[in-house]
Amino acid sequence: MNKTATVRARIQPKLKDHAENVFHRLGLNATQAITIFYKQVELRDGLPFDLAIPASTTRRTFDSTDTGRDLIVCEDADDMFEKLGI
Repeated sequence: MNKTATVRARIQPKLKDHAENVFHRLGLNATQAITIFYKQVELRDGLPFDLAIPASTTRRTFDSTDTGRDLIVCEDADDMFEKLGI
């Protein structure tokens, strides 16, 4: 099949670098990764992953952890289980 269509998008450079690093580790280039994404959209007739708007409790939790509030730091898995009472 002839590949002549072009996809152009503007994204944050840092996001592009991080994603392309992952592609490289998977043995893919950006064109191959985008082709896989488009093929999955075609096969599923939608996005190949779930999208959801976080509930208000989840958003508050994200906001708290992003600012370093309400965090419980554990030394290791045993410490975490102890703090969870498990």
